[in-house]
Amino acid sequence: MAQFPPPIRNPEVKFTKLFINNEFVDSVSGKTFPTINPTNGQKICDVSEGDKADIDKAVESAKAAFKLGSPWRRMDASKRGALLYKVAQLMERDAQYLGSLETLDNGKPYMNAFGEMMFSANMLKYYAGSADKVGGKTIPVDGDYMCYTRHEPVGICGAVIPWNYPVCMFALKLAPALACGNVIIFKPAEQTPCCVAGSRTFVHEKIYDKFVAKSRELAQQRTCGDPYEMTTKNGPQVDKEQYSKILELIDAGKKEGARVECGGEAAGGDGFFIKPTVFSGVQDNMRIAKEEIFGPVQQIFKFSSLDEVIERANATHYGLGAAIFTSNIDTAMMFVQGVRAGTVWVNCYNPPCYQAPFGGFKMSGLGREMGEYNLSQYQEIKTVMIKIPQKNS
Repeated sequence: MAQFPPPIRNPEVKFTKLFINNEFVDSVSGKTFPTINPTNGQKICDVSEGDKADIDKAVESAKAAFKLGSPWRRMDASKRGALLYKVAQLMERDAQYLGSLETLDNGKPYMNAFGEMMFSANMLKYYAGSADKVGGKTIPVDGDYMCYTRHEPVGICGAVIPWNYPVCMFALKLAPALACGNVIIFKPAEQTPCCVAGSRTFVHEKIYDKFVAKSRELAQQRTCGDPYEMTTKNGPQVDKEQYSKILELIDAGKKEGARVECGGEAAGGDGFFIKPTVFSGVQDNMRIAKEEIFGPVQQIFKFSSLDEVIERANATHYGLGAAIFTSNIDTAMMFVQGVRAGTVWVNCYNPPCYQAPFGGFKMSGLGREMGEYNLSQYQEIKTVMIKIPQKNS
């Protein structure tokens, strides 16, 4: 913990307006909305609420920036990279403040929030180095032609940013888009916790009871409380709506016959805290098995064979991440090939890695983020064919 600077418990809120055309402005309508501290349910401040008129303004400024011959279009790729690198340095400089501000806004434990800032800075550096390395290919084609491809920016991009990792997601959308030469417009989405939380846990029948007992023990040891405390593992849910949804699903699990090993209720107090909850005896047809809870709830299923668990793991509309823990390499490789998920971890779970692509199968999103694969989403491929004159015989 020594590597983490202490949190700022009351970080100053410096900006509450919309950022359009390189300046902070009020919304056209003048509307605002309150942002709530999930730790105590109190208002932090009022933030400008953008709507269609504000998006139109942002699009017009983006069009001007992207116009052929504009300073942005003519900027050297290496200079775009240098700008991204400068943003990364500023983020590192202010990581303590930014992490503290995120903890205030969404209740994420400060250690996690500070880590997100440093991860985001490293991601920006990664794409800063990619800015002048976006190149096409020369392609041998039939006939007297030279053929090559140009990777050109798509243009104006709209990005929906979830609030679970707001700074990380901002960097994830901003960096590759600017590295490829786009201009980019952001829209926040509803607030959600970790999208790859390992809530559906399949355990072999031979070790099931032992695993459930250990999970219960570890969940009971998790500290749920003040997110600014370094020992806190679970902060509050991000808002009242999510808090109520999680409690409603917990109640559904109880009614449908799953066993509550620990937790299963609100933690009390003024904030949106829920006790870390473990369910055993979960069946595939239960709501807690089929719906995304997005909360501190673990569902433990029992299985008996590899073929069975792959089939059951795939029986969902989602497919973002999956993991297997085994000492048998054949079992691991069969699982890797069989499970329908965008990322599969073997003997680990969700290690931070911005160099590798991230995305899901089925309803867990389109395309891939992070790594080289992310760049392709912001590029159009232009094929150029040039007639080559030949010497007269």
